[in-house]
Amino acid sequence: MMGMSGPNSDLVNFSDFIRANVKLYELMNNGATLTTDAQANFVRGTLATALRKGPYQVNLLLGGFDVADKKAGLYYMDYMASMHPVNFGVQGYASNFCLSIFDRDWKEGLTQEEGVKIVEKCINELQTRFLVAQPNFIIKVVDEKGVRTLSFGEDPADV
Repeated sequence: MMGMSGPNSDLVNFSDFIRANVKLYELMNNGATLTTDAQANFVRGTLATALRKGPYQVNLLLGGFDVADKKAGLYYMDYMASMHPVNFGVQGYASNFCLSIFDRDWKEGLTQEEGVKIVEKCINELQTRFLVAQPNFIIKVVDEKGVRTLSFGEDPADV
């Protein structure tokens, strides 16, 4: 799963390109999937190649769960094609408020409930201190069961 920020045109073009090439890899290799680490290195290589031609102005968090290794991975990449494995990540202005919460509360071996509580603290902090009032947030969980969506706040469809 990728969380991206940047100009909309670059977001759409880059994410479509990555999605298509990962799917092409699966088709060419009898359904074998790339590990999260391999996907991160592919994305980083794509950003590095594009940097010298027509750069994509995207920053992204790429996360996944490798069933074979029973290991989760999260990578931060910026538009200059730097890549760092991270335990948690926040992008944009929200990082000014949320990184300190993650630094304080994150620990190795968190349960899903503990992780969601940390994210809820970040959301509450943003609703209290951030200039833009965002009422709706979507929390996604990536684990051995796949990608699931949790919600926080009101569902925009209900309003």
